[in-house]
Amino acid sequence: MDLPEIALVNVLSRFPLKSIARFRTVSKEWRSLIDSDFFRDQYISFNSSSSLSWSIIQTNPHKLSLEIIGHHGCNTWGLDRSPASFLRFFAKTTIRKLLVLSCTDGLVSICAEASDGSPLYYIGNPLMEDWFQLPLPPFLSSQDLDSLRKNKRFSDTGFVTKMRSGVVVSYKVVWMLTHGRLSDKLDFMIYSSETGTWRKRHVSCPRTTDWERQDKSIALNGVLHWLSEDTPSFDASSIVAYDFYGGGDGDECRIIHFPGSQIDEVTGDNLSQRVYRRSFTTSEGSIVYFNEFHENETHTLRVWRLVKYEDCPEAWQLSWDLKLTSLTESGICYFPMVMHPLNSDIIYLWNWTAKGLVLFNLRTRVFSVRKEAEEDGKCMDGCSLSFNWCSEYMDSIRKYNLPGYQRGPNSLFFSQYVLPRWLYRLPRPQST
Repeated sequence: MDLPEIALVNVLSRFPLKSIARFRTVSKEWRSLIDSDFFRDQYISFNSSSSLSWSIIQTNPHKLSLEIIGHHGCNTWGLDRSPASFLRFFAKTTIRKLLVLSCTDGLVSICAEASDGSPLYYIGNPLMEDWFQLPLPPFLSSQDLDSLRKNKRFSDTGFVTKMRSGVVVSYKVVWMLTHGRLSDKLDFMIYSSETGTWRKRHVSCPRTTDWERQDKSIALNGVLHWLSEDTPSFDASSIVAYDFYGGGDGDECRIIHFPGSQIDEVTGDNLSQRVYRRSFTTSEGSIVYFNEFHENETHTLRVWRLVKYEDCPEAWQLSWDLKLTSLTESGICYFPMVMHPLNSDIIYLWNWTAKGLVLFNLRTRVFSVRKEAEEDGKCMDGCSLSFNWCSEYMDSIRKYNLPGYQRGPNSLFFSQYVLPRWLYRLPRPQST
């Protein structure tokens, strides 16, 4: 006897998405039900608190694995291997190098280098094995193409999405061309999945900005964020942000200074107290900045959340201000990595002396250390951890985190690839 539809929905909602994908092939009726907005909304609501698989992707061009830390075995998808292990596609030509440019809402942008050195750009949903090769902008000059190949004054890492009911309905690929190292103007080249075409957009900034760090960006809610510097320092002093679904020609980028970048009277942040160079990450739908401070012979960790896209003290909300007694008494020497993208209580640190990952719960002050050689290590959210040449990558970037390092700008060395809460394919341009 057939189950009533509502009963079937309740039963199917208890299975991981890996099983749901198989259930779509059972019958036309099941496929129609699973593809319906009603079932999608019910499934996402029922599993809203379930753990999700995600990866920490290295963004520095490197010969090692793209994924350095993976989380699998999580409830929503039920995968038995790390998410980035699905990151494969079939190119029409021989590829000698592969680089993940950015990860946004379950989608990934990739640059592959062909055997003749020419770049090939792809956007894809790795789990659905759904990839699309981007055409090059038709208006690129020969000089622009040369800048593209050499990554000179050129950033090809921008990638934003528009979400509706937990599903990506469109995306925009953003390439940035600056007017020199110091400039208050930018040129964006934007590819839209809605139109299937590229267009230019000219944007200005409120003040002259140093664009040495523009090669990496982080996307959130249709907004791209870059590290920036407008003070005489080798450390980043601010974030530059631009909304690609809300802005237009003639709009200005937003510049938001980090807390303490101009000597904060409350925190007293300065080079002698701040331990690491500034960077940022995302967690629970917010841009997050954290750093350690040495004050009165104590180690203090502070975590801020960006709450306003304005250059004012109220732009950042201090979420955590706590002593790191448990870590320092254990003799752990670390540098910061990322926040857990789905749980703002958990911070990821790298123990560079013992070559291990430190999972620190800010609320409980409990921490654990996971070594790369360990098998089936567990994260605090219950997912299984896997490592891929993580120690080697951390050794290669450690010096860039120190505030006294004077040989180049700091950068964004990690990207969070988080699997979505629902099955969806890559948006395509609507046929005309």
